Amino acid sequence: MGFRTGISERQRRFGEELRRVRDVAGLSALEIGEALGVKGPNISHTEAGRLGLNSERLNAWLDICKVTDPEYRAGLIAMSESTGKGWWTEFKHDVIPRALDLAEVEASATALDSYETLLIPGLLQTRAYSEVMQGYNERKVEFRQQRQRILTGENAPPFRAVIHEAALHMMYGGPTVMRDQLNHLIEMSRLPNVTIQVLPFDCTAYASNDTPFMVARGSHTRLHTVLLEHPHGSTFVGDPESVAAFDQKFDRIRGLALPPLSVSTPAPSTTYRDSMGLIQHIRYKVQGG
Repeated sequence: MGFRTGISERQRRFGEELRRVRDVAGLSALEIGEALGVKGPNISHTEAGRLGLNSERLNAWLDICKVTDPEYRAGLIAMSESTGKGWWTEFKHDVIPRALDLAEVEASATALDSYETLLIPGLLQTRAYSEVMQGYNERKVEFRQQRQRILTGENAPPFRAVIHEAALHMMYGGPTVMRDQLNHLIEMSRLPNVTIQVLPFDCTAYASNDTPFMVARGSHTRLHTVLLEHPHGSTFVGDPESVAAFDQKFDRIRGLALPPLSVSTPAPSTTYRDSMGLIQHIRYKVQGG
């Protein structure tokens, strides 16, 4: 089998997990290779995602490393056997590989947690808002629209979003686009699996809330993935320590944010502040008072 010319995030993460369990077991690549009947360099290539691993050798690898958790093993087997193909495949010439990886990660996630600072989360954007963000590239806009179907499809995963108030004031596309976008947030909050909160400007505590990120929860806690946004692109992070740190960060930001949007629960008093009230206030200003 030849080396892969393009390594997807799933393939990279699969190799990373194999290396991690080997390290925990205190075994070298040479020792694993001898046990599996393959050359040591092939083990390194497998851990780098350049080579795949059949089910027989994968199970042998996990047995040698004494990995007994059935859910974790099942998750690794699913990653190994996946073809990586889905609705996103038809967009492989239209979007960057990282976008394809994100769609695949979202498709297999059991839950999604998103924090955004200056933008509305992609899964909650209207088409008009997405058009502005994507430079009116129709294929990229359609790709984002397709991603959003995960929130309304069968077995839709829970999606929790915290949006900084700054994103609600950015007039991307003009007042009409933003008014419709704010209305869309309210409508999306009606979905039973969607929870939306706003982190207000007047929050007095700092929770390291300056970097957008999303936590995609896998079939096992050891298979969670963090998508970290930064000025030079995006990075997927999967080591347990980093995932745990972002888990804690998200929980802290949620705790500092206003109570979630709710169209069915009236405010208990005129002085009560929640995400719905803030969005309605901003929408009123956008509409010109």
